[in-house]
Amino acid sequence: MKREQLIEASFAAAAERYMQVGVRADRALERLNNLSLSLHCWQADDVGGFENQGGTLSGGIQVTGNYPGKARNIDELRADILEATRYIAGRHRLSLHEIYGDFGGQAVDRDEVTPEHFASWIQWAGEHQLKLDFNSTSFSHPKSGNLTLASPEEPVRQFWIEHTRRCRWIADTMGAAQNDPCMMNLWIHDGCKEIPANRMRYRRILEKSLDEIFSTPYEHMKDCIEAKLFGIGLESYTVGSYDFYLGYGARKGKIVTLDTGHFHLTESVADKISSLLLFTPEIMLHVSRPVRWDSDHVVILNDDLLDLSREIVRCDALEHVHIGLDYFDATINRIGAYVIGCRATQKAFLQALLEPGALLQKYEDEGRLFERLALQEEAKSLPWSAVWDMFCLSNEVPVGEDYIAGIGAYERNVTSKR
Repeated sequence: MKREQLIEASFAAAAERYMQVGVRADRALERLNNLSLSLHCWQADDVGGFENQGGTLSGGIQVTGNYPGKARNIDELRADILEATRYIAGRHRLSLHEIYGDFGGQAVDRDEVTPEHFASWIQWAGEHQLKLDFNSTSFSHPKSGNLTLASPEEPVRQFWIEHTRRCRWIADTMGAAQNDPCMMNLWIHDGCKEIPANRMRYRRILEKSLDEIFSTPYEHMKDCIEAKLFGIGLESYTVGSYDFYLGYGARKGKIVTLDTGHFHLTESVADKISSLLLFTPEIMLHVSRPVRWDSDHVVILNDDLLDLSREIVRCDALEHVHIGLDYFDATINRIGAYVIGCRATQKAFLQALLEPGALLQKYEDEGRLFERLALQEEAKSLPWSAVWDMFCLSNEVPVGEDYIAGIGAYERNVTSKR
């Protein structure tokens, strides 16, 4: 039997098995096909961007490793991203930081950036059926320091306000061009190494800055505000904490970004989904893998990711949750890191979509808690992998481990020669 025939036969058997617990595997595949991930451009070049060639990261950001072959310019970055998408089923998005503008070798400070610096990105994305998301960039700049939008120094604060205003303008231009809202994420590293004399002072300044930034309404972008647990060298106090942005988002109707690496390791990000959706319009996810801290390891299929995916599906919130990836690993093949993380995220959502939710809810409503727990356990070993193989086959991307050879060939032929 040919491999394709084996995959099809295995899927048919798996679909029949899932029907026994009230789940349509074909419907799960259809929904997964409509699920777009927002790939993060900064995995391809270690968060370098094209603004300061050879510059060093600052603002609590750190990339570990020096694997050969990272993208050195805009053309190499785009080529690497397209290579990664060859191994990821479905249609997806690309998230850009402001420092990845097409500056043409010119010095453009961050309070001077305009949509024109992203015109080539808009054209390129349209040609390759990728929709764009955007991020302001407050780190790795002479004016970054420890405080940006929360700085009591008015010239510094105004510089970052103007930068972020322009980023919203750029995001709106992207959204209009692609006829789909651009998710504009605002994250700052502001904090202190030790406890400040007055925590409230800096949070009042940040609130004022945000109000000024958001005073201009736009139609083609959506504002997202992202919290941070701490930054390297800024461990004791974070101005834009989760509590701060949760309160601001709920009060002002903004989308709160949940980065899975920006919480204490004992916290459940999955548990926050249902509460947040009651009080904020939508959720933006940055899927990462923290190991002891916000270390941005490559996403893998683990319990945390499965719990997060299941919670979103159980809340029937796929239309209200935007899923982006956010990690950067320079210790391994960077394109391989992209593919592993994206496929792991898709696998987690597939398992969530295949969960026998209706039957589980029925057991719970009838007080049959033994049956509920038993089915939750048995569902873990249902043949979801056969459905995954069919997902890859039907989307004409490599099945199973077949993508490893393709990425290896690209490394030999392209990235190893940089």
